[in-house]
Amino acid sequence: MRRIHRSRVVPYLATLTLAVAACGGKSPPPAGPTGSALKSMVVQLVRTPLERSVDGTIEAVNQATVSAQTSGRIAEILYDVNDVVPAGAVIIRLKGTEQRAGLQAAQASVTEARARNTEAATQYQRIADMYQRRLVSKFQFDQAAANKDAAAARLEAAEAGATSAHEGVGYTEIRAPYGGIVTKRLVQVGESVGPGTPLMTGLSLKDLRVNFNIPQSIVGQVRQFKKAAVYVGSNRIESDKITIFPEAATPSSTFRARVDLPPGAVDVAPGMYVKVGLMIGEAGRLVIPVSAVVERSEVSGVYVIGAQGNAELRYVRKGHQLGENIEILAGLAAGDKVALEPIAASASVVAAQP
Repeated sequence: MRRIHRSRVVPYLATLTLAVAACGGKSPPPAGPTGSALKSMVVQLVRTPLERSVDGTIEAVNQATVSAQTSGRIAEILYDVNDVVPAGAVIIRLKGTEQRAGLQAAQASVTEARARNTEAATQYQRIADMYQRRLVSKFQFDQAAANKDAAAARLEAAEAGATSAHEGVGYTEIRAPYGGIVTKRLVQVGESVGPGTPLMTGLSLKDLRVNFNIPQSIVGQVRQFKKAAVYVGSNRIESDKITIFPEAATPSSTFRARVDLPPGAVDVAPGMYVKVGLMIGEAGRLVIPVSAVVERSEVSGVYVIGAQGNAELRYVRKGHQLGENIEILAGLAAGDKVALEPIAASASVVAAQP
């Protein structure tokens, strides 16, 4: 066997020992942002609306039942419940044989009356020329004038009859008065209907409003500020279009009112029950961005940066959401420094742990 020199073995063992120690030791903690480097804001009191909450119901501004305006048999139903109908679209057609026959007769009467009116006008002109030359009597001239006037009146009556008959044919096509959604269909194909028979009910989702009652104790304040917010889940929809009816209902002594929702309001539909926040004053409250709030199971919290620059999670109680901000009812005080980037703040807390 080859003899290994001692001077070579000792340095090798020392290097091996250092390598093993390095592999078995703990890695240094990952570098992360410190509390002082986090993007933050100082919480301060902000003037926000002081509201009184009442219950309300959403309804469509435009909702109606379309009825028949002429007699006939249902020939075709083009839309059904839940269908979206454009404004002016034909929704139901009647057979309309009688109406079209009436229109043809009225148009024929107009043709006849127009010919007789032309003949009477020509005859009158001839008699008038002869009367000026003393070739006919005054009686003949007056008779020609009367015939001309009668023919003109008959033509006017025939044209009016044709217009009415044309409208009657138009009534065989029932059209949507505005764009919306069908909510009820009240007839079947083949049924006979008459003027006034309800055919279909629909509503428009374009314009919505909320009906509610205002207690007598706050109606004066509501009239003063004329601002309200409709709460649908976590959404807050503001509006300043409030209508308050002039008299109180008995025996509740509440005033009926409604607030118009802005066009394009999301997650709302007629018939929904919502909360309406009526502005009755202003109050100073703590408000922070919604993005700064951390949701942990059923509780909410924010990362507060302490005097030493370290971040810590503090649980809070949320209030109403005001656009991109949210009201904090408990857990924070004016002057607290809140981290605006919860993920970075969480990473700094983990990095700071031993």
